[in-house]
Amino acid sequence: MAVTFPYRTVKDVDVRGKRILLRADYNVPLRDDGSIADDYRLVASLPTLRYLLERGAGIVIIAHLGRPKSAQDTKYSLAPVAKRLAKLLDHPVRFIGETVGDRVAQLTRSMKPGDIVMLENLRFQTAEKENDAKFAQQLAKQSRAELFVQDGFGVVHRSHASTVAITQCLPAVAGLLVEQEYLAIKRATDEPNRPLTAILGGAKIHDKMPLARKFIQIADNVVIGGALANNFIKYDGYDIGDSLVDEAADQLVRQILADAQHRYGDKLADHLILPSDVAVSKSGELKGERVECGPDAVRAPAKIYDIGEQTIRLVERVVASSGTVIWNGTLGMAETVNFSRGSARLALTLAKNPQIVSVIGGGDTANFVRGWDALKGGSFSHVSTGGGASLALMAGEDLPGISALMRR
Repeated sequence: MAVTFPYRTVKDVDVRGKRILLRADYNVPLRDDGSIADDYRLVASLPTLRYLLERGAGIVIIAHLGRPKSAQDTKYSLAPVAKRLAKLLDHPVRFIGETVGDRVAQLTRSMKPGDIVMLENLRFQTAEKENDAKFAQQLAKQSRAELFVQDGFGVVHRSHASTVAITQCLPAVAGLLVEQEYLAIKRATDEPNRPLTAILGGAKIHDKMPLARKFIQIADNVVIGGALANNFIKYDGYDIGDSLVDEAADQLVRQILADAQHRYGDKLADHLILPSDVAVSKSGELKGERVECGPDAVRAPAKIYDIGEQTIRLVERVVASSGTVIWNGTLGMAETVNFSRGSARLALTLAKNPQIVSVIGGGDTANFVRGWDALKGGSFSHVSTGGGASLALMAGEDLPGISALMRR
């Protein structure tokens, strides 16, 4: 049965001339001077905004930025985001320096069809993360909205006022980005072109445990790299020096290996790919020289920062023969040239094989492929805008911000 999006979208309702309250994910990285370092999430929201504008809708955008402790954290103001969005959209975006209040009510009262305003950072209000119903009612009332559109895929795994409580105040549908993200990820997990290879990196084994177990259930091959793999190397009895490891991870590793043994049987070593060699910094410093060795040769103060050449070549072969690749988490410390080799070679293999359906999720992984000049993120089937949301959807978990929308 083909994967479909089971919730209503902006295309399923009449938006002509309507006032729309739109939740976007504009949690973009900032430079030290406060300028926007990567506007990918803004660009990803443009199709929905244009669709609404073409139909004469008036749009009130709500979003968050960073983790402000209070409204006094002005470095997290959405003012520069509104300015950049106006440039990308080639359409005026009026910024209101409040989230709720008399000024919001006054300015939205005078909005005309085709106008766009952006409210101040939702997280300047503590009620946002508390999924507060009264705050959601304020947003709905003061925006004078007739419809809520959820287009912030990166926040749909959160039960916040602007993702869940708001759906009790207004008819709620998905934007085009949320639908696109859902379909791309669900098709890769539920209806992949075989063989399916799942690649799992990053560091936090507790966060990745549900995804690891899901990958083993559905994938023909599972590759584990990054600091995540250190836990498996240590479990095998190797001294991993001063490498990053979760000291309480043994039970989780044991469970993942048991799942893999059940799934792959006597072919376990062919289908669960762990590093056979690693790249370390002997000094333990990230700026140290890249030295490759077997796991048995790592001694303190050395730290493992990447997979080694032998493992890289194996991953390249497995990936090149795959029909679908899902990648969540870098295979090493990809922010440094010396230890980005595993992730870079994997990305290049995908880029050179456009017949492979490639879905990339997770903040660090997506940032890596978008920020690398050799790729610019354009060589992959889908690069997700979501971090935790993409991880949760890949793992088959419920996304409160989507399940609260009107069903078809």
